[in-house]
Amino acid sequence: MTGPKIPKQALWTADTRTALLLMLPSLIGFGTFFALPALRGLYISFNEWDLFSDPQLIGFRNYAQLFSDSEYWNSLRVTVLYVIYNIPIQTAIGLLLAVACTRMRSSTVMRGFLILPWLLPNVLVGLLFLWLLDPLLGIVNEFIVSLGATRVPFLTSTGSALGSIAGINIWRHVGYTSLLFFAGLQAIPKSLYEAAQIDGANAARRFWSITLPLVRPVMTFVVITSVIGSFQLFDTVAVTTEGGPTNSTEVMIWFIFKHAFERFNMGYATAASMVLFLILLAFTIAYMKYARAGESDLGS
Repeated sequence: MTGPKIPKQALWTADTRTALLLMLPSLIGFGTFFALPALRGLYISFNEWDLFSDPQLIGFRNYAQLFSDSEYWNSLRVTVLYVIYNIPIQTAIGLLLAVACTRMRSSTVMRGFLILPWLLPNVLVGLLFLWLLDPLLGIVNEFIVSLGATRVPFLTSTGSALGSIAGINIWRHVGYTSLLFFAGLQAIPKSLYEAAQIDGANAARRFWSITLPLVRPVMTFVVITSVIGSFQLFDTVAVTTEGGPTNSTEVMIWFIFKHAFERFNMGYATAASMVLFLILLAFTIAYMKYARAGESDLGS
């Protein structure tokens, strides 16, 4: 059974025309800088192209080679490990810092200090920690030696390089994450905490029963954007380890960069980019469905 048909005149109103006119600059930018390059990239992924000669159509050969390439699977494994190292710690510390800010009478100064690392360029942060974590001259290792321990090869050991890079990026992004959570916490009615306190709920109980459920939409946004950003990790690796030692920090974007601009295999690199896009799209859809991102517990 079909519903009543809406006249076309009712859809094409002055408000609709005004809305489309206001959206036009964004739509032009989206089409010019995202949609068209994405379609161009999809076409290139079905070609063999070295940037200097004309592309040669080879069908799905790049994708078939990709899924049988052990180097590609290693880059995927390294990227997933980086996400596992990075996201849970960054999210947990960011939420705890946000809760601490809400309990301070004046947290403006603290929030200002928290956002400072995020304002620094990734390259500058990478160079800073490349010096701080240097195994011979770095301040961090000098402090470790002063405590009587041995020097730690943070960025030159296969066992610690990826974790060190995750730590660098946690330091840079945790302040921004905490500000996102802080904004979400401000939307929670104070009356809920007051009622729970009257009922005898302690601080831990209020956190698990009120704060966490009601901050879920912000949590979803933080996790999705953080995972997407982690899969796009490049600057820190390029400055500190260049994918080494022995490919232990060769994340997917570094793999793509190496094939595109060092080996001049643009078709193969673009195919890897398309697979990365599908991975992130699938994760975003699955997590939003699992986390019920479109629902709010404030109305329940």
